[in-house]
Amino acid sequence: MSTATLQDADNTHDGGASPAMHERILEAVGLAIASGSLPPGSRLTLEDLQQDYGISRTVARDTMKVLESMNLVYSRRRVGIVVQERALWNVFDPKLVRWRLAGDRREIQYSSLTELRIAVEPIAAAGAARRASAAERARLVSLAADLRRLGEAGELEAFLAADIEFHRLLLSSCGNEMFMSLDGMVAEVLTSRTRQGLMPFKPRNEALQAHEDVAAAVANGDAVSAEAAMQHILNEVRNAMGLH
Repeated sequence: MSTATLQDADNTHDGGASPAMHERILEAVGLAIASGSLPPGSRLTLEDLQQDYGISRTVARDTMKVLESMNLVYSRRRVGIVVQERALWNVFDPKLVRWRLAGDRREIQYSSLTELRIAVEPIAAAGAARRASAAERARLVSLAADLRRLGEAGELEAFLAADIEFHRLLLSSCGNEMFMSLDGMVAEVLTSRTRQGLMPFKPRNEALQAHEDVAAAVANGDAVSAEAAMQHILNEVRNAMGLH
């Protein structure tokens, strides 16, 4: 394989590409790396990407720049573009979370992400009970009611959208900037569970009640109850998915 680096890419204008085209190529290469089809140490070239995917040099170069920003690849002059060791990947990047959940090792990824959520979200719920604005508290209560209505109706797509907003709002209103930065990751986990058919057609009443309990505790400024209710939600997730 010939080598090329991002820095060596020529400046010839070779046409643009639609955002959809760029995203399609990024998904294809990202999935190949995340799944291990392109293992660490694999070398890539802009020329190979152009030939394999029928894309311009600009699209190939831009794809590699995104993957490099995620620490999935690195480029060196006279070495080329190389797939990075897994230990150096930006594992919190929502795109990488999505790609890893689409692979054969998804159960391991679900397990590690659920453990992370158990460590973070109950504390975030307690923080929201202490620091959320009046508008945020009211919105959480409204979202919990929406989850009840949509869940009982079996409207999973609308339920997913409300569930994502619920969990993101908890993270964004908790007052901890580290926790806030995980909202994209949580959204990808929730989306993946629905897309892969891992959610029941109708969420369990116990799960719906727990969301209502979290919202009520946050609205009432009860940090202890908010933390406990969120812990209950995530324990239910772990048990439902058979994660240990």
